[in-house]
Amino acid sequence: MTPPPPPPPGPDPGADSTADPCPGPGSLVVLFGATAGALGPDLGSDETDLILLVWQVVEPQSLQVGTLHKSLVRAEAAALSPQCREASGLSADSLARAEPLDKVLQQFSQLVSRDVALLGGGPYVLCTDGQQLLRQVLHPEASRKNLVLPDTFFSYYDLRKEFHMQHPSMSPAKDLTVATMAQDLGLETDATEDDFGVWEVKTMVAVILHLLKGPSSPLFSKPEVIKQKYETGPCSKADVVDSETVVRARGLPWQSSDQDVARFFKGLNIARGGVALCLNAQGRRNGEALIRFVDSEQRDLALQRHKHHMGVRYIEVYKATGEEFVKIAGGTSLEVARFLSREDQVILRLRGLPFSAGPTDVLGFLGPECPVTGGADGLLFVRHPDGRPTGDAFALFACEELAQAALRRHKGMLGKRYIELFRSTAAEVQQVLNRYASSPLLPTLTAPLLPIPFPLVAGTGRDCVRLRGLPYTATIEDILSFLGEAAADIRPHGVHMVLNQQGRPSGDAFIQMTSAERALAAAQRCHKKVMKERYVEVVPCSTEEMSRVLIGGTLGRSGMSPPPCKLPCLSPPTYATFQATPTLIPTETAALYPSSALMSTTRVPAAPSPVAYYAGPATQLYMNYTAYYPSLIPVGDPPRTVLQAPKEWVCL
Repeated sequence: MTPPPPPPPGPDPGADSTADPCPGPGSLVVLFGATAGALGPDLGSDETDLILLVWQVVEPQSLQVGTLHKSLVRAEAAALSPQCREASGLSADSLARAEPLDKVLQQFSQLVSRDVALLGGGPYVLCTDGQQLLRQVLHPEASRKNLVLPDTFFSYYDLRKEFHMQHPSMSPAKDLTVATMAQDLGLETDATEDDFGVWEVKTMVAVILHLLKGPSSPLFSKPEVIKQKYETGPCSKADVVDSETVVRARGLPWQSSDQDVARFFKGLNIARGGVALCLNAQGRRNGEALIRFVDSEQRDLALQRHKHHMGVRYIEVYKATGEEFVKIAGGTSLEVARFLSREDQVILRLRGLPFSAGPTDVLGFLGPECPVTGGADGLLFVRHPDGRPTGDAFALFACEELAQAALRRHKGMLGKRYIELFRSTAAEVQQVLNRYASSPLLPTLTAPLLPIPFPLVAGTGRDCVRLRGLPYTATIEDILSFLGEAAADIRPHGVHMVLNQQGRPSGDAFIQMTSAERALAAAQRCHKKVMKERYVEVVPCSTEEMSRVLIGGTLGRSGMSPPPCKLPCLSPPTYATFQATPTLIPTETAALYPSSALMSTTRVPAAPSPVAYYAGPATQLYMNYTAYYPSLIPVGDPPRTVLQAPKEWVCL
């Protein structure tokens, strides 16, 4: 027989040592709870308050039990669901006279400590029927009410799993209930007990005593653990993430941090570095996050928090994939890996820095009262691929207090610019660096300017239409279908979709029509017409305005703005006759294009015609939000015959 464990402090060392030893530590506190809403497997899924706690102490070595206790909890929203009212027999008046949750937890700790001492037990561990009570009810509610739970509520035994460990041939652990466990063991229960919660605890105690009297097995030896703190950390593009562990949360306040997201999922174990806040095309948070949990069981519990609240906002929770998480949070930069290698650091993002600012300037801006971890080594400046600064940087701080001190510098002045500071995450660092580190698709081009394959017809007449608010999934075929009969009036190669800096659709497109009259008619017929549940604005514009937008300018209600560059050669009024040569597009690059899209090396236009240009990498121009995307309509074919450009056609 395995020798008994050393006696805990308090009991007489000479006490009876012939009893069957229990491999678990000390005493078990059998705990049952209920909320004002759903019961059973849906407990906690409706975000209602706890209204009842029932518990009893079991001393495993002597197989003795303590006094059974029952305590009502005052709920902020006293309304009971019909299911709860019928099962519990409670009323709103009885709950209104109960103690609040913090007082009940104090009484719980005092009574449990007293009963454990009377039974001669050691440190105690909670034992519940399933995971919902602690993970889905107590921890989220304590977080909402800013209560600090005792350490004893961060570990527990799941009676269903312990039962299934000794009886693996029975039902799966998730399908077990207190009644089915008692029935499978052949235990007689008091069918006359109608006091809500009391029958459940008495039956759970009977099941535990039966398991303890059974054959020797590692029962109650490895408790479930609830993480007290979210751990930050990096993620690599090479990591393999199980899709059964990832969810997507939508509707987050834009200023939410990874700690705020972890608090929303309080009670559930998030993997290290498992919160990835998503950014939009402009590098700002879009109200979504991908969260990776330690296992599928935690993920399933997270899905039950769909439409739970973060402040006054409800958060939608859906399934996501491991590939999506790695795409957002993964990185390949060694510089970022070294920056994020320091553990337990708080990350802040600085935005709007002067381009000339260096480490000394940033450290001086933050001041000695909030030192950066490692000084200059704790700063990471974000740069374009050619080394130009973007005005963004990240800083590491050793603790939350120092980070809060730094956040008080939000919108403080550095030189003539005010600096924005935000809480950040390792995943956000990876996203921002990945966004700026992406190299152009055609890095081998050496010509200073690359002409658009299909020249735009010159003119200031408003013979074009601009489509705004397109679904991001819209294709050229969708646009032609949207325009209907007006599609017959589109010029050859006249569909131009505007992409953002990452090569994704921006929701804008320009259409060249055969005349200004046709453009006006198309705008009047299709303005605010719906495409895929979105209404699309259709407004007339000129070829010149379209050309400016396609090379990086903007066109708003207040008029047209030039591209964000001072190079005068970007959009010349005219350009010399274009003679294509093999040196302009190298052989290895030409393989990316369909043969019908490439201009012949012997084709020379009869007369010079204005051509819109965008700069190649050699000019060091980086367009902010737009890029050119031609519709490949063979000359002479009807406009409805569309060959979509392959993805490789988009050049950034």
